[in-house]
Amino acid sequence: MAVATSSRMSGVTIAQARKRLAESLGSVAHEEAESQATELIASIVGCDTLEVLFRGNEELSEAAIDKLASMEKRRLAGEPLQYILGEWELMGLGFYVTPDVLIPRQDTETVIEAALKEIKKRDCRTALDMCCGTGCIGISLAVLGKVEATICDISEHCIRLSQKNADRNGVVVRTVQTDLFYGIQGEKYDIIVCNPPYIPRDELISLQKELTYEPVLALDGGEDGLDFYRRIAACFREHLNDGGVLVLEIGYNQAEAVCEIFGAGNVIADICGNPRCVVVER
Repeated sequence: MAVATSSRMSGVTIAQARKRLAESLGSVAHEEAESQATELIASIVGCDTLEVLFRGNEELSEAAIDKLASMEKRRLAGEPLQYILGEWELMGLGFYVTPDVLIPRQDTETVIEAALKEIKKRDCRTALDMCCGTGCIGISLAVLGKVEATICDISEHCIRLSQKNADRNGVVVRTVQTDLFYGIQGEKYDIIVCNPPYIPRDELISLQKELTYEPVLALDGGEDGLDFYRRIAACFREHLNDGGVLVLEIGYNQAEAVCEIFGAGNVIADICGNPRCVVVER
């Protein structure tokens, strides 16, 4: 059931719109339909999701109904919620998100939390976020780990967006447009963190609908999904200070292969128990 198709509808309360939208989104959002409906309404009303529940008896304006109908149409077509909202939260921090960058996901919080533990244990002062996308990893480390962060990506758009996200979160980061280590020759860091493209190329054509909206550049890991790990393994040590550490996000079934490429590695699981991160010491 759609929320609305035009401003012909009137007298629709927030609670009614939320209920109708959740029913409509069930086919694409499944068990997350209600929470996604709440997120969309919150973005239109200009409040947080909890406040949506308390303001249920308020009527939406015709303009808000029209905007909600447009967002609903995009979501039903399979467009990810994060692109529709234009922002997303990770580690309690807000990040701008556009279709030119990989969407920040909860899986990456496992990587950030692992990196923060290493920063504390090793008293790291400098960090490199490679293949940064939105910059969510490096910025989170700068805010929460108090490190001096360098953020790099091959995509110019990612670099520009990362700077905007750094400004949004009140931290100063250095940004570098580069293909992995090429643009930072001679530089060393206490910790390097990377969420590289790791989907095998032949699996790209069978991705779920939402993933097809994300940039292929951020997904394509080569024939077996491991190309970037091999490239990183070839030279990461020369970019780490003594006692430094490398933290990598991995696909759920790549732990053994990645550890073999690096000759070692401590595997960390996500909240679902799936291998999600490999930590490699210098």
